[in-house]
Amino acid sequence: MLTKTTPGGVPRGRHGWQRRIEELDPVLDHQEIHRITAGYEFPWDYQRSLEFALFRTYCVPTISELLQRTGEFEKRPQKRYDDTALLMAELVEHGYDSERGIESLRVVNRMHGKYDIDNDDMLYVLTTFIYEPIDWIDRFGWRRLTPNERLACFQFYRQVGVRMGIRNIPETFEDFYRFKAEYERKHFRYTADNHRVGTYTLNLFCSWFPAPLRPLVAQGVYALLDPMMLAAFGFPAAPHWLQGASRRALRIRARFVRLLPPRRESKAARDPRNRTYPGYPVGYSPRDLGADNDKLKGYRRRAA
Repeated sequence: MLTKTTPGGVPRGRHGWQRRIEELDPVLDHQEIHRITAGYEFPWDYQRSLEFALFRTYCVPTISELLQRTGEFEKRPQKRYDDTALLMAELVEHGYDSERGIESLRVVNRMHGKYDIDNDDMLYVLTTFIYEPIDWIDRFGWRRLTPNERLACFQFYRQVGVRMGIRNIPETFEDFYRFKAEYERKHFRYTADNHRVGTYTLNLFCSWFPAPLRPLVAQGVYALLDPMMLAAFGFPAAPHWLQGASRRALRIRARFVRLLPPRRESKAARDPRNRTYPGYPVGYSPRDLGADNDKLKGYRRRAA
């Protein structure tokens, strides 16, 4: 029995999108399932979790050393953040084989192609796009992800990885998770580059808030980092009361979101907090993103 919808095609009821997902095949329809999950069901959670996912990759010395050497996170942290977030959002919203998706992957591959990046480092970064959002939503989302959503997320980013030329991507959800856990056990350790890149990123997060709130925001970030990350960055642990308060606040938010009606429009590629490309995606193309455009005085604008 197909999910009932409103005249606008939006599934009826708070769990309408979830019912739609259960009608789809997590392998054959993984792009549509992941677009619903990230764009309609959990856009805020996906954005927050992927911020921390990228943060997590900077605990790896070979990754932070490269970022420190390029100077990108020291000189243009907001643009680097916006480029990554918007390029990934393009893939989610339009699909990796769509015109905009292919264009986005071309930009990603061009930027990565400038550097000699270890394949295992690329594999690890890919794992964080899969498992960090799953973990975040299981803890702080308004509902837990279904098996279909978990498998679809794995299938989606596995195919993105293939198109990025990443080799030896495990073929199962469980095997890729084991790779992630073992990689972190072997490679997470403190270095000065980790600390520097982590500090640039922390300062970026804090810059999104009024100056009087920034010390509390920094403590809030510390409260959400696990002990492995704190040690790898050399960051202090937040007070226990703040750790508990931060988690309770996120769970209270989840209870409120659970009461809302199903979202009518995807939010995957529309981030009002994007500061580099005002109004994106209106007037912009994925080719306008990326480090190659830093030399331009203004970003190319196109008619909608």
